[in-house]
Amino acid sequence: MTSFEILDYVGVALFAATGALAASRKELDIIGFLFLAAAAGVGGGTVRDLILDVPVFWIENPNHLLVCSGTAAFVYFAAPFLESRYKALLWLDAVALAAYSIFGAHNGMILTGSATISIIMGVFTGVLGGIIRDILAREKSILLKREIYVAASATGASLFLGLHI
Repeated sequence: MTSFEILDYVGVALFAATGALAASRKELDIIGFLFLAAAAGVGGGTVRDLILDVPVFWIENPNHLLVCSGTAAFVYFAAPFLESRYKALLWLDAVALAAYSIFGAHNGMILTGSATISIIMGVFTGVLGGIIRDILAREKSILLKREIYVAASATGASLFLGLHI
């Protein structure tokens, strides 16, 4: 398994954990945990693949859904022991944003050869899973708060490309 494949699974698991934590904050049942974990875990990459007109990654490799399911189940049982689920969600979201912004930029560069498109795909991959999670959980989107979410994603994708071109 390559380092980018590992980064892919880590990103999916981290975003899935944020979805499951959002489900926990809403006091949903296990089905709600599974749904929000999958939506957050694969949402950004799904949009990226649809825009790039390539096979959707989790359809090609359903192990990504297993990662989402396992993460959701773990968080379902572990979340009640967390002191601050919101703080955990923010930390996991930040790490997932970094991982997936880089992974999305990498995929964008491989598929298009364009640095500009690569950065945009990095941002889409990094931020859209969290946005989908927030919409489904009926939370105020990170985009509507005074945060550097998109700027951080674009900066990370740009730095990655700058170091690898």
